[in-house]
Amino acid sequence: MDTLDIIKAAHNAAAELCEKAKLKPGQTVVVGCSSSEILGKEIGTDSNIEIGTAVFIALNNELKNHGVQLAAQCCEHLNRAVITERSAAVGYNIVNAVPAPKAGGAFAAAAYEGFSDPVALEFFKADAGIDIGGTLIGMHLKHVAVPVRLNVKQVGKATLTAARTRPPLIGGTRTGYDEGLM
Repeated sequence: MDTLDIIKAAHNAAAELCEKAKLKPGQTVVVGCSSSEILGKEIGTDSNIEIGTAVFIALNNELKNHGVQLAAQCCEHLNRAVITERSAAVGYNIVNAVPAPKAGGAFAAAAYEGFSDPVALEFFKADAGIDIGGTLIGMHLKHVAVPVRLNVKQVGKATLTAARTRPPLIGGTRTGYDEGLM
């Protein structure tokens, strides 16, 4: 598996999500990433720190270019906790957990090492998300999630899906809506 292709796919996915979801500086993107799935293995069976680190660096750099904060979702062994910069954790309860490749996942472990001031959060609500390898990021998306169809469909051998969120639509047939929030 060519690491450069993996990096390029992750970078392109982040750039395209920022554009299509119209993300603004200060917003957050939660990412779940299975390095096992990227390598063509079953999720949770072949955690690879080199792949996790490469994907983290590509995503984090591209999101930073847009002023958007990354939140890395851990695997089920840490109850899908989120690792992010302390500055993105305002209003959330910090928990004490340090992810490792086999307990939290390679991607989350890379995020913990790569962030300047990392914290773990049990609950988090992001403005958009990228799921690489069927990691189930929905629990960390704000209400209401909307699919975003990206041209990037895979990172390595892992399927990629993306979503953005929007404010709930309330009212009835006579209600007008702000198209900028759709």
